[in-house]
Amino acid sequence: MGRILTEKDVEAAVRGGSVYAAGGGGWADHGRMLGNAAVSIGKPELVSVDELDDADWVATAAAIGAPASTTPWEMRGVDYIKAVELLQDALGEPVAGLMVGQNGRSSTLNGWLPSAVLGTRVVDAVGDMRAHPTGDMGAIGLAGSPEPMIQTAVGGNRDVDRYIEMVIRGATGRVSPVLRTAADMSGGFIASCRNPVSAAYVRDNAALGGISLALSLGEAILAAEPSGGRAVVDAIVKAVDGTLLATGGEVTAVDIVYTAEAFDIGTVTVGRGDEALTLHVMNEYMAIVSADGRRLATFPDIITTLTPKGEPLSVGQLRPGMKVHILHVPKSVIPLSAGVRDASVYPPVEKALGLSIADYALAP
Repeated sequence: MGRILTEKDVEAAVRGGSVYAAGGGGWADHGRMLGNAAVSIGKPELVSVDELDDADWVATAAAIGAPASTTPWEMRGVDYIKAVELLQDALGEPVAGLMVGQNGRSSTLNGWLPSAVLGTRVVDAVGDMRAHPTGDMGAIGLAGSPEPMIQTAVGGNRDVDRYIEMVIRGATGRVSPVLRTAADMSGGFIASCRNPVSAAYVRDNAALGGISLALSLGEAILAAEPSGGRAVVDAIVKAVDGTLLATGGEVTAVDIVYTAEAFDIGTVTVGRGDEALTLHVMNEYMAIVSADGRRLATFPDIITTLTPKGEPLSVGQLRPGMKVHILHVPKSVIPLSAGVRDASVYPPVEKALGLSIADYALAP
């Protein structure tokens, strides 16, 4: 049976999603806006993919852009709804459910408002348990496919005439960069609905249960809060089966540059000298390297910076002098989608970072 999402689920989704955001994943206030609007005007329903017919259409509700950017973005709840409507019009058939490309501060809730308004159900599946820089990484194995897909984008800063509506068809790997360009032109962040596939395909290729895992993590965080920050940190580590690679480490450098492709790229350094850890960033944390050059963590591992009170910090929130914990969750303990096992998604990311990612991500 499906689960009707309510007001108490909104905060749990934002809190759990913020950990899985891996330094990116949107804005918490944007997530609360989406969730509260959804539960106020309707009854968004979370269902497992098994509750859909194999032939039902499932599309991915996404937000595209650079979460740490300081660009003049504007995205409204209606933009997510319009993106779904444009995709349904182009498809010529109704969409039964919406999954999300990744968990995150707001992205865990991307499908809730269309569910409340249009009746599309929130499918308990994600393209990636954690947030990632490119749409192809959350495309559940479609990135290298030559099959034409439909993608839509809606949003933009209305005050400076940046509002965009777009419907595009083509092979996923070819059209996804166009949506990133649209995100940049709109002000840095844009709503999208894309890649309609059958529920049977989602069952075989998505990371199933990803929304429920974010909700249960958020519930654990909220339950621990009355006991203080240390209890919250402990609750997070236990819930995700992770470890802390640094405890109260000092942020000593933040070197991030926003690019025209709507990416934030660079490094964050925590600690000094032999104890320093370098976190490599492409919107999110993609790898950690020790002072002596050892790779300690690599995508699709979950890498998150937490305050000593257990609050997840995005890359854009970090400043030199801050004290942070670094949470690491290896890929072996999280559900993995076909998207993160797709070799075609890694070359652009490796080129931007100057690091090997695929060697680890594709290893058994």
